[in-house]
Amino acid sequence: MPSLLIAGATGLVGRECLRLALADPAIERVVVLARKPAAQTGSPKLDWRLADFSHLELQRSAFTVDAILCALGTTIKVAGSQQRFREVDHDYPLALARLGLGGGATHFLLVSALGADATSRVFYNRGKGETERDILALDYANVTIARPSLLLGERAEFRLGERVAQLLGFAIPGKYRPIQARTVARALIDAARTGGSGRRVLESDEMRRRFG
Repeated sequence: MPSLLIAGATGLVGRECLRLALADPAIERVVVLARKPAAQTGSPKLDWRLADFSHLELQRSAFTVDAILCALGTTIKVAGSQQRFREVDHDYPLALARLGLGGGATHFLLVSALGADATSRVFYNRGKGETERDILALDYANVTIARPSLLLGERAEFRLGERVAQLLGFAIPGKYRPIQARTVARALIDAARTGGSGRRVLESDEMRRRFG
């Protein structure tokens, strides 16, 4: 029965992943690394740890797990600069992945984004693509990358673009159609529970079709 570490468990996708993992009898232990205390600690298999993501090596003992799920992410507006954005979206996931290998993890799951491309001229897409590239270069037996389109769900802050997309999503073609965060979480927890299958990319329309 696998054990799972989740980083980003207070975010839109991450908190759905946490909810599903705690409810799944096939996952025996769930470690969370977060900057904030747990809102509730009702499950005996939850190990919630406060962490400074700039010094993850201080939490080395947390990484003795089978799989690591990284749902960290931010926006340029929230981050305040491209440098800070890259730190959260690239440097932190890579640090998690490297420490996971040291702890014996064999499966790394990453929330990326539709359009991720390390050669893109668009800063956001290029950053996501570089993170994917650098994670895939590590010696994991299994890597699962989810590339959702615009995420929908209950956020603490209002985002006008997401509200508009929610209302007009039916008119957006194919893979660009917005996707519910819970659908992405279902795809990721399914992959974590079944152990992965080499290097795999879950595109947004596939996740919606299979888990929506």
